Amino acid sequence: MGTRHSSGLVEAFLEMMAAERGAADNTLDSYRRDLEDAESVMPAPLGGARTDDIRAYLESLSSRGFAASSQARRLSALRQFFRFLYAEGVRTDDPTGTLDSPRKGRALPKILSEEEVSRLLQRAETEAADATDSGAVRMHALIEVLYATGLRVSELVSLPASVARRDERFFIVRGKGGKERLVPLSPKARDAMGAWLALRDRDPVHAGTPWLFPSPVAESGHLSRQVFARDLKALAARAGLAAAKVSPHVLRHAFASHLLQNGADLRSVQQLLGHADISTTQIYTHVLEQRLVELVRDHHPLAD
Repeated sequence: MGTRHSSGLVEAFLEMMAAERGAADNTLDSYRRDLEDAESVMPAPLGGARTDDIRAYLESLSSRGFAASSQARRLSALRQFFRFLYAEGVRTDDPTGTLDSPRKGRALPKILSEEEVSRLLQRAETEAADATDSGAVRMHALIEVLYATGLRVSELVSLPASVARRDERFFIVRGKGGKERLVPLSPKARDAMGAWLALRDRDPVHAGTPWLFPSPVAESGHLSRQVFARDLKALAARAGLAAAKVSPHVLRHAFASHLLQNGADLRSVQQLLGHADISTTQIYTHVLEQRLVELVRDHHPLAD
């Protein structure tokens, strides 16, 4: 099977993708580039490639520095191409049938340093102390509680006012799947929450609402995740932090990472975050690994 023949097969495949599946021009261009790149490094024309040829091609992508996601996309293009050849009777087999997709590494969460979180909290505290409206006091309470507890943002904005009224060191939150867990409150979080509760209770607009962070304009009756995220980014910018780097999820990640950096074990962090499976929490193992390296370096007698 010659190169020209393979080129014709690629064109036929692209015509099918356009006519039968309505593939857009940029999608077709992407398929063409991927298939031409594969053929350029194979020992034989693409239409006649064997499983070992394709496996070697995928390995070459890795050595050329392509991410697992890019490798998976190119394998997907090859799969569709060879399925087309099989369906058209050009081939009697599919050489991609036994190949596994490259495993995608799970991205590490964005992390704020302890110093960056301190700057954010300090800015919120300063604005709350100088505030002429309640918005800054509410924001201070929100981020103090978030960083003290690691709550999911949906759990945070829907907290009942009874959590603040009890003024206790721990409270129970109902998380995903209706599962309850015990979460701690730092003294600073309790103070910030109490200051907000006092303002909230004096506002007749919030009379009768069960939510700690009510919103009369939200359908849910409480502050929306989107509004909190927007206001948090604005606060981050005023604190001199890159707004793109800060979100409610990032503060939750900071809670977990900083606990691990300071000696907490992974199982305890799993329980605090409300992860049903510890494999979800293991995204933070890079923090543990770094701490263990430092532990050995600083304390092992043969580390020098």
